[in-house]
Amino acid sequence: MSTDRTEEQTVAYTVADGIAWVRFNRPEKRNAMSPALNRQMMRVLDALEFRDDVGVLVLTGEGSSWTAGMDLKEYFRETEAQGLAGTRQAQRESYGWWRRLRWYQKPTIAMVNGWCFGGGYGPLFACDLAFAAEEARFGLSEINWGILPGGGASKVAVELLSFRRAMYHALMGENIDGKTAAEWGLVNEALPAQRLQERVTEVAKVLLQKNPVALKATKDAIRRVREMSYDNAEDFLVRAQEAANSFDNEGRKEGIRQFIDEKTYKPGLGAYDKSKQGQA
Repeated sequence: MSTDRTEEQTVAYTVADGIAWVRFNRPEKRNAMSPALNRQMMRVLDALEFRDDVGVLVLTGEGSSWTAGMDLKEYFRETEAQGLAGTRQAQRESYGWWRRLRWYQKPTIAMVNGWCFGGGYGPLFACDLAFAAEEARFGLSEINWGILPGGGASKVAVELLSFRRAMYHALMGENIDGKTAAEWGLVNEALPAQRLQERVTEVAKVLLQKNPVALKATKDAIRRVREMSYDNAEDFLVRAQEAANSFDNEGRKEGIRQFIDEKTYKPGLGAYDKSKQGQA
């Protein structure tokens, strides 16, 4: 069954209780990423990034898929027909929002409810955390139709998997389920489908309790230092901590005050009470 969607309709989202639920919205195409979807996703990310009522962004898929990767007809055949200029534009539009998501202002969670293939590994890695349904399917199927896993998919495989698993995954073109994806490290956890949203909501609510400046600094630090030597990482983190303190030193002071002076919380057991900031 064919469904005609406007560009705006290729991505859907709702905001509730501090969480933005963003959905790939081409279920009739297994949420394959078309140029129209890629352009709209960037607009949605722009619209949500600095909203005061958004503290966490969850990326999921409408229907039975997360995303089946790039739309073979619209992303490949139709853009290639426009020559190198068309191909490069399509690449900029897709890689652009994945890059934007990697360095997003708010914590991001991939909620993989179904198929996640090929190009879908780009936004999967871009999200800070990832949870999958046990029934979900993951795959690098590019080898099966004669190309290599591009668009960052090969990089994601070697970033998240061991060398042997990455090589097997890319060369064999076999699917793995959500449980295996969790065992291999593609996602944090795999759960029964009926528990997936509940668990993601639990995690998002914990993140909402944290200092937002510290969250942004921490997620950026983890991504940056993984490619640095120990000495370079040590120096970078000193500077990053100083920058975070200068931007929101009151938040840091409030956490210390509640621990040392009030003795109302213990850092190892949860976050300090943000609502008290500025009251002392």
